[in-house]
Amino acid sequence: MRQKTLKRALVAFALALPGAAIATVAAAPAAHADGCYTWKRDLYQGRSGDDVRQLQIRVAGWAARGAIVRIDGDFGPETAAAVKRFQTAYGLRSDGIAGKQTFSKLYQLQDNDCTPAHFSYRELDGGCGKGGWSGGPLSATETKANAVRTMWKLEALRRGLGDKPLNVTSGFRDVSCNKQVGGASNSQHLYGNAADVTSQSRSLCEISRASRDHGFSGIYGPGYPGHDDHVHVDSRRENNRDNTTNRTSWAAPDCGVSR
Repeated sequence: MRQKTLKRALVAFALALPGAAIATVAAAPAAHADGCYTWKRDLYQGRSGDDVRQLQIRVAGWAARGAIVRIDGDFGPETAAAVKRFQTAYGLRSDGIAGKQTFSKLYQLQDNDCTPAHFSYRELDGGCGKGGWSGGPLSATETKANAVRTMWKLEALRRGLGDKPLNVTSGFRDVSCNKQVGGASNSQHLYGNAADVTSQSRSLCEISRASRDHGFSGIYGPGYPGHDDHVHVDSRRENNRDNTTNRTSWAAPDCGVSR
């Protein structure tokens, strides 16, 4: 979990300044938002564009059980439903319209590099101690973008588990690393679409069951071979580059999770 130390420092600095200066420093959250992405209009069903796409990336972890939010830039019913769930999860008015309050919460959750508050590129970065985003089937840019989407789903999962920390034990793996750890030849880890997670405060079964409600189409946990010490989550249904049928695959038999 990372702390927004700069933001806290600005607030503390503002308290020590005269009234006029306080107003200037208090505007810092807008600058923080600009560091990643700033929405400039309300979004609702029927709207389309890159601003919708950016919203979809951040609410994809709030899809209905077993469903996904397509990152297509078109604000349809599935996006509206995900926005409603996001709003409910954070105590906002649940109307499915992304406006000032919804964006303010997203600004609080996103860091300047567009990763969510509680996950980082470093956590999802190349496995086997190498680092970097190259060496997989996709370009480094595409892989890194997929990792961001994975992190936003993990942020939603974390919230769904009561804001209890999740530890990522494996994220992106290049081909050589994937072979070294015995990963499947078409593993979603190769694409930046997967993460293996554990927790010190939630059981693996709690993680497995909760993952069904946060946009993950691949879930493997306790009872599935090789997954008794972590939960694997991925977005295989959205991967059009792995030469396999897009489908949902859940298997955590000891937790009653299957599909």
